[in-house]
Amino acid sequence: MKNQNIIGLICCTVLFLAGFIFHGNMALYFNLSGALVVLGGTLGATLITYRLDRLKIVYKVLVSSYRTKTKTPEDIVEILVDLSVKSKFKGILSLQEDEEETSLLFLRRALGLLVDGYRGKVIRDILNTEMYFFKLRREDCERVIRTMGELFPSFGLVGSIVGLVGMLSGVGDSKVILATVPIALTSTLYGVVLANFFCVPFAGNIRERTDQELLLQKIIMEGVIAIESEMDPRSLERKLHSFVTPSSRNVQLVSLKRIQERFNISGDRSSDKEEKRHIL
Repeated sequence: MKNQNIIGLICCTVLFLAGFIFHGNMALYFNLSGALVVLGGTLGATLITYRLDRLKIVYKVLVSSYRTKTKTPEDIVEILVDLSVKSKFKGILSLQEDEEETSLLFLRRALGLLVDGYRGKVIRDILNTEMYFFKLRREDCERVIRTMGELFPSFGLVGSIVGLVGMLSGVGDSKVILATVPIALTSTLYGVVLANFFCVPFAGNIRERTDQELLLQKIIMEGVIAIESEMDPRSLERKLHSFVTPSSRNVQLVSLKRIQERFNISGDRSSDKEEKRHIL
């Protein structure tokens, strides 16, 4: 995570917890029975739904999405332009030197196809297939986390029912009522907080990270195919900059004067209006 995100998360968490602290005794919001019902029920239902291997993959993807830093589209464009220049001077086989150095596995595979002599159409077909199944795998991980987000409030309701049943069984005994009411209330609280403060943001993070990586893969695919077709580096740079936001492009705009000269546009609007009047 970026430093700005961490600072923002800490500030928002402090504000969130402040709402509980200002109310009074924080110990009122901690109940072991309610937590066990919510956590045990949700994790048990998740294990029934998904294989343990799938859950391990989800954990790895989730940890990786917060720990590892992806390259920006601008970095990928710069790498591909450099590779294009190198292929012009040293030949296409010189790209094999960079195949093992890049940190992006997708770029390594794309360069491997290029070095092995595959044509552009075949490269596009292989990389499109890889991108498609990469997206499916990430969607499966997101689906697991969203399923847990749906289960947490449900088992929070189960905990509330457990507390209410215990309360009704002790009607007339104030000690029993005081012991069971916190279970009913805190279980619902735990279910809602765990679902909306953890599961929903985790799933959203995986979706955002997947979209970012798919954009990088699309840039890599188009760049490698352009290199295979021997597109000149300047044209390649202009093509790949279309994937980058306008504010991040280091491209000088053509002056209005050159546009006027190219399309024979007059700079005097008043004369244009007079000419239109005569025509009408």
